[in-house]
Amino acid sequence: MVKPLPRLRLQGFNNLTKALSFNIYDICYAVSEDQRRRYIEYIDEAYDADRLTQILSDVAEIIGANILNIARQDYDPQGASVTILISEQPVVDKLGRDVVSDAVVAHLDKSHITVHTYPETHPHNGIATFRADIDVATCGVISPLKALNFLIDSFESDIVIADYRVRGFTRDVRGRKHFMDHRINSIQDYLARHIRQKYEMFDVNVYQENIFHTKMHIKNFDLDTYLFEANASDLSFKERQRIEALLKREIEELFHGRNLM
Repeated sequence: MVKPLPRLRLQGFNNLTKALSFNIYDICYAVSEDQRRRYIEYIDEAYDADRLTQILSDVAEIIGANILNIARQDYDPQGASVTILISEQPVVDKLGRDVVSDAVVAHLDKSHITVHTYPETHPHNGIATFRADIDVATCGVISPLKALNFLIDSFESDIVIADYRVRGFTRDVRGRKHFMDHRINSIQDYLARHIRQKYEMFDVNVYQENIFHTKMHIKNFDLDTYLFEANASDLSFKERQRIEALLKREIEELFHGRNLM
């Protein structure tokens, strides 16, 4: 567990903005057109707007944020989006009653949690991918890093590309600016052991700018975990080789963000 920096006596509200962003990919192989259609249907059901809303609501609880507003949408033919506006402290009126109004939501839109999903299939080679883009942006002492492990575990993640950045500054009571309120050398510092054991990880960090970037992909390749409605034992050796090559190239291209052919 990474220890926070000693508590500072601040002049006012903590104005540091912390943003955690993910691209999460799940990859599989669906042989026939019908299987590819059923894969999209499965993803749309497993990660519809209601399920995503529950995941993001759990994130808000984990980081200690208060939910102000939820907007959700399922799309045709596929995909879903959810946006949750959050605040560090409950919003109350002069009588101490919880208040969530349009004005409050607009004022606090600097703190939010969003997810967008992009399931798609290749019409020719059988590759199917599910991408989820997730953003957790907070302002104040609450930290999106607390939800890091939960979010990775909530999706079937073959590849995770994570960015974390701290912006702005806050002042202590003496007027001194502080550009960071917690210790971090890498996003990996905040990953649970079972996740670190599961993934190969690479960092590109810009410490002087408080920018941290970690790319992760599954260490072990098991063809059966990538086949949709099929078993590797039912395929010929040559067919297994062909499918493995397709899947591994897809993983490499998504991980490196460029075409390899």
